[in-house]
Amino acid sequence: MTSTQLLSFDPALGVLTDGRWQAGRSGTFAVEDPADRAVIAHVADGDVDDATAAVDAAARAFDSWRLTPPRARSEVLRRAFELMHRDAEHLADLITRENGKSLADARAEVGYAAEFFRWFAEEAVRPGGDYGSAPAGGARTVVTHRPVGVAALITPWNFPAAMATRKIAPALAAGCTVVLKPAAETPLTALAVARLLVEAGVPDGVVNVVPGTDAAGIATTWLADPRVRKISFTGSTRVGSILLKQAADRVVNASMELGGNAPFVVADDADVDAAVAGAMVAKFRGGGQACTAANRFYVHADVHEEFVAKLGAATERLTVGASSDGAEVGPLISASAVDTLEQVVAETVAAGARISHRAALPDLGGHFYPPTVLVDVPADAPILEHELFGPVAPVVRWRDEAELLRWVNASEMGLASYVFSRDLQRAMRLGEAFDAGMVGINRGLVSDPSAPFGGVKQSGLGREGAREGLREFTETQYLSIAW
Repeated sequence: MTSTQLLSFDPALGVLTDGRWQAGRSGTFAVEDPADRAVIAHVADGDVDDATAAVDAAARAFDSWRLTPPRARSEVLRRAFELMHRDAEHLADLITRENGKSLADARAEVGYAAEFFRWFAEEAVRPGGDYGSAPAGGARTVVTHRPVGVAALITPWNFPAAMATRKIAPALAAGCTVVLKPAAETPLTALAVARLLVEAGVPDGVVNVVPGTDAAGIATTWLADPRVRKISFTGSTRVGSILLKQAADRVVNASMELGGNAPFVVADDADVDAAVAGAMVAKFRGGGQACTAANRFYVHADVHEEFVAKLGAATERLTVGASSDGAEVGPLISASAVDTLEQVVAETVAAGARISHRAALPDLGGHFYPPTVLVDVPADAPILEHELFGPVAPVVRWRDEAELLRWVNASEMGLASYVFSRDLQRAMRLGEAFDAGMVGINRGLVSDPSAPFGGVKQSGLGREGAREGLREFTETQYLSIAW
């Protein structure tokens, strides 16, 4: 597929402000296919002036949008859901080309991303509130939730559709207007989603998009602008910490979905086949480039050999390559990502671990790394301390549950976690003991638009999805009425 066939719009006019698609003030930047490093598009490179213009438009549109009846906002989101399904194959193609994930994973992402529009279309008409009597008498209390204002949304490259819709949908449902900065590695999908929102009937200025290479400059411009009252960021803990410090200067409402280091625990009574099936999803979906990806495997000694043998065999069967060739595992996002994995695996092997199984890696030329299983990994190995963001599964044996919990909870991160046991009560008891915002019990997926997505410790603040996701874009107000 050529870039002309791939795109149904001119990405050089990729800055959306006040309903108009425009060129970026800094020219364009190239977007590459990580499978072959070919340039697939040149996208408008927005700068700080474009960022300010986007806030201008969002601020002008805010009063009208927040006063728009919830049912009308709901219908726009519902229409966006329908349009995403109409264009699902086109969106999946965009994702595979600019992100590199397999076509099956890209299709799954589009379906997941569209669900946020449907879920929050339904939540938009159920804003909630409260009414009660003051305990001392003489007054009634009415509690309402009002939109926080202009919301700045900053999304990562690993889920270019879902991370955009997971933020845009609740913001619009709550009555906020938005300015969106998609990742420079994968802006095309976000631009396509924004075009569908325009087609769905979003009024001018309600959704504004500024792609660009100056991420720090755009984010700083938005956080310094008194009209911006909300920042929602998904990305690394390092960058999230910087943004939180900037948000603190003006006490901006902040939601942060940051890094992960998910443990995957297999108990001695686990259904090993089910655990392996869950591990293949939790580890290798999207090439392991997900904040919820299983990052470190703790397998009970009694089932360790069986689990490793079956996980290893399944790993060796994985096909690696471009999505256009039907491969199950695509490239990593960049050459530096490959270099990082090569280095950390080499260091772990040097410390006593060994590579037990590995998928075949054809001579492809892109940013590829073979899915790999490491065994005999020491419980204090550095590889277990960092988010790998790639298809490497380090396996640690365990016997003592108290020691296991110390290992699991030693991480500064606490986003997702997984546990497999035939004893549901035991699995839930272990899951409740994990320092993690989400626990997958006997399954390798935890994300769902109807569930609150988010972590503890340095994995972030706030929640996305569910009713909590709508609340993130509102402020609570109460009216005390003389009675």
